Amino acid sequence: MEIRTLRYFLAIAREENMTKAAQILHVTQPTLSKQMKSLENELGKKLFTRHSFNIRLTDEGVLLRNRAEDLISMADKIEKEFTALDDITGGELFFGLAESYQIRYLAREIRRFKTHYPNLHYHITSGDTEQVAEKLDRGLLDFAVLAEIPDSSKYESIAFPEADRWGVVMPVEDDLAKKETICVDDLSGLPLFCSGQGWEKDIPHWAEEKMADLHLEGSFRLSYNASIFAKEHLGYLLTFEKLVDTSPGSGLTFRPFYPELETRLFLVWKKYQTFSPIAERFLRQIRAAFVSSAAV
Repeated sequence: MEIRTLRYFLAIAREENMTKAAQILHVTQPTLSKQMKSLENELGKKLFTRHSFNIRLTDEGVLLRNRAEDLISMADKIEKEFTALDDITGGELFFGLAESYQIRYLAREIRRFKTHYPNLHYHITSGDTEQVAEKLDRGLLDFAVLAEIPDSSKYESIAFPEADRWGVVMPVEDDLAKKETICVDDLSGLPLFCSGQGWEKDIPHWAEEKMADLHLEGSFRLSYNASIFAKEHLGYLLTFEKLVDTSPGSGLTFRPFYPELETRLFLVWKKYQTFSPIAERFLRQIRAAFVSSAAV
């Protein structure tokens, strides 16, 4: 199975049309059809179902698409790393980021790094801890930012300089907004929004035996989207401070939990990972910067 053939397959899966895919790939349609037939024979599975005006993937085709996307991403990453070996002014870095205002520390170091390596190109994937950790485990990322204590048997890590404070985002005119802090009893029976990760791992530490009194109305991976629902009085958003706009005029406000609940953020990478030269240099810089910030 060749990388080129997988690129052909992904083009067909994306366009859902053999003719359009052939035009994009600059090959003839018979050549493309022959390549796909050979791929199906090699795998022993039918990958497409052909209709009057389009092509759809079979269940086996969907599985191959998911695997092929990872393989192509990895092949592109390897190619870029080797291309950058002789380029002392730049290279490629791949990050997977959880949501936090502390991402500013990472962005600040990338900006400083680019002053020394102006040809640096970086690629950002956003998601919750589960999503970015999965990509890191598959070798698609150099670094991930996780909003939980990392598994030391799998990862090396550096803690970010601060911790994220939990609280409630709600409309400014809500009765709860009159309180300075929010306790578990304040939220009992109310419709709540939270990330799946936060609801399963963080909120139970805070609510303890009263967790059963809390009602999850809906879960969101992105706090901004959840804040829109909160603004429409559909529920109360449990999230980190400073993730969404709660400034005057935003219509929203933030109130911290009582007792206080904080989550630490970590920059992680796989144990025994072999870094590209640019990734090795970046790690040295950010390690020194974070250690210095923590000492202040």
